Amino acid sequence: MMYIFEYNELIRNLVISDLKTKYTGSLLGFAWSMVNPLLMMLVLYFVFSNIFNSNENFVLYLLTGIFAWRFFANGTTSAMGSIVGKSSLVTKIFIPREILTLSNTLSSFISSILEFLVLIPLLIILGAGISVTILLVPFIHILYFMIVYGTSLILASLYVYYRDLNQIWDVVLQVGFFLSPIVYPLSFIPEKYEFYYMLNPITRLIIMYRDVLLEGIIPSISDFGIVITFGLMLFFIGTLLFKKLSRRFAEEL
Repeated sequence: MMYIFEYNELIRNLVISDLKTKYTGSLLGFAWSMVNPLLMMLVLYFVFSNIFNSNENFVLYLLTGIFAWRFFANGTTSAMGSIVGKSSLVTKIFIPREILTLSNTLSSFISSILEFLVLIPLLIILGAGISVTILLVPFIHILYFMIVYGTSLILASLYVYYRDLNQIWDVVLQVGFFLSPIVYPLSFIPEKYEFYYMLNPITRLIIMYRDVLLEGIIPSISDFGIVITFGLMLFFIGTLLFKKLSRRFAEEL
């Protein structure tokens, strides 16, 4: 990870470049990134509000889950092409290739922070209020970044060799969306499957976001412990796989 300090200027420029590519030239800029989750929330609300109506503020329940899920889905999907999409930097310039994936993930990280900032006034407008536990959101988001970055390293390195991976990952994300408590409450899961269901770190992260934003509850130590463990595991596995496969990146590109 020392390359972060050695190449910090390059990483900053790559992040800025990626953000400009996303938002510059579009009519509403960043506002467009809010249209998708809001429309999705409306569709899910009208479809599922009568089924899962036990939550008194189902709109915020949905939005929190959607915003949390979007960081994982958008971050990993975007970072998957970070090596292939910047092939000239891989084949012509000697830099740690992880920088390309890191900068891409960081731009998604910044975008997701902006999305969560939009959620804060909605908490007040829709009557949920704001608790002091909201101060834990940055810490939870950093833990989430570890999971997204570790997953992105795995995907980015494999995508150089297997270009069908993006199609497979789209299906995985669609399945993952409905295997996470975005639309339905945790009580919907049969008790005999709850232990295995809670092994999904994204499930725990979504619950943690809702605890601190909507309920004013501090997540349990076990929740933090499992998320940190998964984050470190994915980071180390991703780093090892990336280093092994990166030896032939230039040849494959």
